[in-house]
Amino acid sequence: MTDLIKTRVDNGVLHIVMDRADKKNAITQDMYLGLTEALVKAREDETIRVAVISAAGESFSAGNDIADFMQLGQSDTTLVDTQVFRFLKALADLDKPLLAAVRGRAVGVGLTMLLHCDMVVVAEDAQLSAPFINLALVPEAASTLLLPRVIGHQRAFEVFALGEVFSGQQAYDWGLANRVVPADQVDAVATELAQKVAQRAPNAIRFTKSLMRDPAGLWELMIKEGRIFGDQMKSPEAIEAFTAFIQKRAPNFG
Repeated sequence: MTDLIKTRVDNGVLHIVMDRADKKNAITQDMYLGLTEALVKAREDETIRVAVISAAGESFSAGNDIADFMQLGQSDTTLVDTQVFRFLKALADLDKPLLAAVRGRAVGVGLTMLLHCDMVVVAEDAQLSAPFINLALVPEAASTLLLPRVIGHQRAFEVFALGEVFSGQQAYDWGLANRVVPADQVDAVATELAQKVAQRAPNAIRFTKSLMRDPAGLWELMIKEGRIFGDQMKSPEAIEAFTAFIQKRAPNFG
């Protein structure tokens, strides 16, 4: 496992920490591998009852590491065979409670992974966004189903189409989070909730989560999103969008 993903177990709770604070926890392929290994451990280790994903530093995640991501887009690798999609599969398959502690920026997959969490604690001033279309891409992680289900079609379409930032308070008001607290309380509140869940009957918790989710259906949609995402990565409009991003200018889509 990469050193940029730290894990520890405390009273049945697996803490998974993204530790790349100097890059706002932008996620590389190696980090996705580490996250996947941690989620598989959570699923298979019977001593683990709950998992919590959080991040070091001031931001949860700035999304995919752009340089790493652009290199992936130029390769011949099918997107659904990459580490990011192994991570998404592990999210879909996890049958134990998953919590998230979010402060600072939660961009792209930093936002969409929250839709697979059973409980979310968010900082009041957190900045969440899903700027896929701004980069001429499409959303992933089954978010095209899950986000409208949580916040409604119109709000979800605006989040995707405009890619604008919304606050942790808005996320809570829209139903994306269970608790909204000051940034310095996020980790403590998430840990407290995780310990409460860990004290409940573990099989009843797992059965309840399985009844609330359709892992096979989520994975099927992830693959569909991934195929379109992969095609878009190589499209002229995506090349223009990424070039404009690097050059710090507005893209020209004609």
